[in-house]
Amino acid sequence: MREQKDRYEIFLKVCETGSFSASAEALSYTQSAISQMMAGLEEELGVQLFARGKRGVILTDNGARLVPYIQEMVNQKAKLRQAAFHISRDVEGKLRVGSFSSVTAMWVPGIIRHFQEHYPKVTVEILDGNYDEIRQWILRGQVDCGFLSSILADDLRFYPLHDDPLCAVFPEDHPLAQQERVSLPELFRSPLIAETPGCDNDIQSLLSKCSVKPRVRYSFRDDTLIMAFVRNGLGVTVSQELVMEAFGKDAGLACRPLDPPCCRTIGLALSKTVSSVVCQTLLQYLQQTFLAG
Repeated sequence: MREQKDRYEIFLKVCETGSFSASAEALSYTQSAISQMMAGLEEELGVQLFARGKRGVILTDNGARLVPYIQEMVNQKAKLRQAAFHISRDVEGKLRVGSFSSVTAMWVPGIIRHFQEHYPKVTVEILDGNYDEIRQWILRGQVDCGFLSSILADDLRFYPLHDDPLCAVFPEDHPLAQQERVSLPELFRSPLIAETPGCDNDIQSLLSKCSVKPRVRYSFRDDTLIMAFVRNGLGVTVSQELVMEAFGKDAGLACRPLDPPCCRTIGLALSKTVSSVVCQTLLQYLQQTFLAG
């Protein structure tokens, strides 16, 4: 059965997709139904929300000014539903989680299985992004919580879960493969395949403190692309053990701990003002999983 959406939720979906037709497909409505609901919302508010063109729709300036208020209304509605579920001792609703690629690959499948088995009335929605995007999603209320590094969590509630060591990665036939540990100056004798700024602030911070500046040959936001370039001998990179675990035993790559050691602290981040029942349920599961003993 199709989940019924109110006009405010549909408005946010149109903002996300920039298209009535794409929103209709995502929500299992007809395009005409979406168009009629948005026209009704404009009439209700007395404001033109979208400018319509051949390639879709874009927010008007007035529409953009209303987005935070509409997002807050949708969030409050979700909190009301979850509070009612909590009263009846039944965890139910939608859990929106921001996540980055290595956590999505290594942790999220287990989270989804846990909720399917123990809280089948909870729908888990994963939004994949980089650190900067996830932080903004939490602050704007677009997700209930998100996985982040502690380096980005100053203005959020942050619950540390796992210390993830940083490591040097290079082709398996690289001279450094003979060493047990690798320093950054040694690594930076080769060109660097870097992560795009905003994708991994821990690595950016580490590089900024190094006395030897790397020669950045290419930069990407996708770990798969970075590892492909390293595997083909085009450079070296700095990554994390969790990322390397996600790749498994990748033929063609060698990974060594940094000297001196360095790590990122991964945790669950929440808004300081909003905390849903399902979000707290996720936090309890993660703390039991990662911090037990």
